[in-house]
Parts: sequence; structure tokens; C-alpha cells
Amino acid sequence: MTVSEYLSELPRRSALVVGDVCLDRWCLYDPDASEPSRETGIPRIAVVETSVTPGAGGTIANNLAALGVGKISLLGVVGDDGFAHELAGALAQRKISSDLLIRVPGRATFTYTKLINRTTGEEDRPRIDYISQEPLPESVEEQVIRRLRESASAFDVIFVSDQAETGQAVVVTPAVRQVLAEIAEQRPNQVVWVDSRLRAHAFRRVVLKPNEQEADAACRALFGRRDYAALREATQARCLIVTLGERGAMILDDEGERVVANMPPKKPVDVCGAGDSFSAAAGMAFAISGSGAEAARFGNFAASITVMKRGTGTASPDEMLAAEASAIG
Repeated sequence: MTVSEYLSELPRRSALVVGDVCLDRWCLYDPDASEPSRETGIPRIAVVETSVTPGAGGTIANNLAALGVGKISLLGVVGDDGFAHELAGALAQRKISSDLLIRVPGRATFTYTKLINRTTGEEDRPRIDYISQEPLPESVEEQVIRRLRESASAFDVIFVSDQAETGQAVVVTPAVRQVLAEIAEQRPNQVVWVDSRLRAHAFRRVVLKPNEQEADAACRALFGRRDYAALREATQARCLIVTLGERGAMILDDEGERVVANMPPKKPVDVCGAGDSFSAAAGMAFAISGSGAEAARFGNFAASITVMKRGTGTASPDEMLAAEASAIG
């Protein structure tokens, strides 16, 4: 299928993003206004402009919206604080439903605050993260599972964003993974697409999309060696897609193993969020075509666009068409 054919189909498609969600706050500061505090003598960081975007699973949702997917919802856990309010506004602006988000009073909404130098355009100060160090309460886990079971059938694709790097504050718990495996088994026409930073080896019967480092770590966790074919077999993955950066993506499915090459390499501006843009495009393409190779090709176009933008950029339909035209000739 051509990029145009995929794009024409996306408005009729739907996607649910499940898992870790956060708020990205981009704060532009003026280094020339860094006057010391009269009380402490510590120089201030003078923020003069702030913008917000959905982060983590919200980045996948943001990319889906940019591509023109017709219906997008986000299922995750946030606090009942100002950052949650900002996140809801950012989602509404992009026509992403936040109705399935679970707000937990007293819990911090996971927030990345990134400080950008107005003079240089560079992020050159330590990032300020607002995090929760408390495990997900059992009652909240039950809400996640209940909402997942109740809503899953309404979507063509379920994207799973499992980004938490510790055992604390994990939304995609073992119980949630079990429900996802059941959905994948019971609904073969529905795509369950998983992007997991540390736990790819723990999912079953889904489409797994780790990057090379994550895939190698999953192999070591299971076998102590790099063996992608064994990883697919052990996880019973419908398809294993290992992204290889500028080299493209390796596909392992019932048709065998092959590499789908990426666009001609350019020096990337910012690789942050490239995996999410790949997942958004490739996951929808997989739902439409049923082909891992076709999905990777569509995903490669999206990632090749977003790595040339600062921050967690997105790929528009016009940019996708231009990328395909460039690849052809």
C-alpha cells in the first residue's frame, strides 16, 4: 500500500493508548534575566514562556492525532493536580479523549519540565521531574483493568506504553499484562502493540516493538544471549519488530526474518520520541495491512520526519507523503 492509501484509511480507524502517561512542559528561559535572589543569593532561572504537550503514552497519542486517526483515547493514571489539568487541556486541544484517565487525589502527575535556553535554543539545564514513588494502589489497578476490559473492543489498535523504569508507579502491572494477553488471544483482528522499555520479555501474544537495546536486554533476561527468534517464540509474539535506528527495523513473524531499511541517513536533530512516532504509524499500518514489513515501512517514514525536529515532534500527512516521494525518487 502507498502512504496515501494508509492516510486515507486512518480517519476511519480508532486507537486506545494504555499505560504510562505524563505531561511534558517546555520552559523557555532567558539567561540574561538570571538575577540572584535577594534572600539567598542563588541565581534564578527566569522562565519567560511555557508550552505543554502530552508525554510518554501521550506522545504516541499525539502522533496518532497528527496522522489523522479518527478516534483516540488515553487510559492511564494521573494525579488530581494542576499538571493533570494542563494535560487534559493539551489532550483536548489535539482531540484526544481523556475520559478514561484515572485521577488519583494526592498522587503527583508524572511531569517532565525541560528548560530551554532562549538564546541558544538548547536544553542546557537539568530537567525537573515531578514523580510519584508510591506503588499503584490495588484499587487503582482494578480501575485500570476494568476500564481496559470495558473499552477494548471499541478500538482497532491498543497501544501499550510501558515506560516506567522502576517497580514503583508502574501502570502496566502483571495483572494488566495478563488482560492484554487475553485480549490479543480472543480478538485476532485487533492489534495489541507493545512498546516496553524494560519488560518486553514479560508480555505474551502481542505485537512487540522494542528497540535494539531493549530487545537485547529482553533476550538476556530470558536466555542470557541475543536471540530474537527465541524471544519471539518465548513471548508467543504475533510479530516482533526490533527498531535499529538509522538501519531500519528487523521483522520476525510467520514469514521469517528480514530487515526493512530506513530512509537515507541524515544527521538527526533530536531522536527523542522517534520510537513513539514509529509505533503510532506502524501500529496503525499493521492494523490496516496485517504486514509487519509494511508496518515498519510506514513507521520508518514517520520516524525519519520526527528525528529532524526538536522535542517530541510529530509527522503530518503532508510530511509523510513528501517522505515517500523522496524515497521513491
